[in-house]
Amino acid sequence: MHASIIIVSWNALDLLKRCLPSVVATDFDRFEIILADNASTDGSADWVRETFPEVRIIRHPDNWGYARGNNAAVPHALGDLVVLLNNDVEVPPGWLRPIVERFEAHDKLGAAQPKLHQFDRRTHFEYSGAAGGFLDRWGYPFARGRIFDVLEEDNGQYDQDRTIFWASGTCLAVRKDVWQRLGGLEEAFFMHMEEIDLCWRIHRIGYRIECVPESVVYHIGGGSLPAGNPQKTYLNFRNNLLMLYRNLPRGTWWRTLVVRTFLDSAAALRALVSGQPREAWAIFRAYWSAHQMKDVPGVLDAPTVPLPYRGSIVLDRFLRGRKRYQDLPPGRLR
Repeated sequence: MHASIIIVSWNALDLLKRCLPSVVATDFDRFEIILADNASTDGSADWVRETFPEVRIIRHPDNWGYARGNNAAVPHALGDLVVLLNNDVEVPPGWLRPIVERFEAHDKLGAAQPKLHQFDRRTHFEYSGAAGGFLDRWGYPFARGRIFDVLEEDNGQYDQDRTIFWASGTCLAVRKDVWQRLGGLEEAFFMHMEEIDLCWRIHRIGYRIECVPESVVYHIGGGSLPAGNPQKTYLNFRNNLLMLYRNLPRGTWWRTLVVRTFLDSAAALRALVSGQPREAWAIFRAYWSAHQMKDVPGVLDAPTVPLPYRGSIVLDRFLRGRKRYQDLPPGRLR
């Protein structure tokens, strides 16, 4: 199996200088690297061409974000396996081999991720996906090793094989034929949550998703939008609603929307009283924008896949004090 590593980048020369050398040094004999440049103006594409001529460069005419940027690059990929890798990820030499071997051994594996660790605190899981993600009954994402703001130390507690619900777009490996069958990422998302939407659709056509614990990569985070940025809050809330609208049965969607409106309003109120009016406004703006986008294309006519956690991760974390994935009631996990 041949792997195509696709790195979408926009004005991130410093991050590329910091992380791309490790990707080029990957210890594997069947891979290529494609830089999908979103019309950068900082000279990053020229630097890559001069420093690493073996990297193929695709220049997009505008900043197409994560979703369209990757969608436009995948047709150029020669590999059977497409690996979407953020430009702020450093990898050890042997990171790719265990992922490829897992796909080669399991025909029904549709997507996978490595364990994601923090760049500056390498013993601990990283926020964007940790050891593989899930959604609670109301559509809130969490991961093994990360529940809201709690990031666990990795002591091998999540190294056992098990199916996860979503793999992080920070480092997302997908079979190319599965990608093509599903049409890739939904471009209306622009960035954030689109990989969860894709993973949900992968489950719907009968494939599974895993975390490969033998592979660990290190994520700086915030390369596109830093934590606390109101635009990041807006995109996360808006795209989460779009994802649920696209994947839930209509009856379940309306029940979920009622609960989500209450919980998200509480989050906005909390931000307001905490002196973060721009974050509160971002949440309300996300609802208005999501309402305006109801013509976003639906998903394939495939069996519904229920949300994997029957409980509420919001109540578990903030009322019951459950800070770790392993503290959650196992009977509520599908």
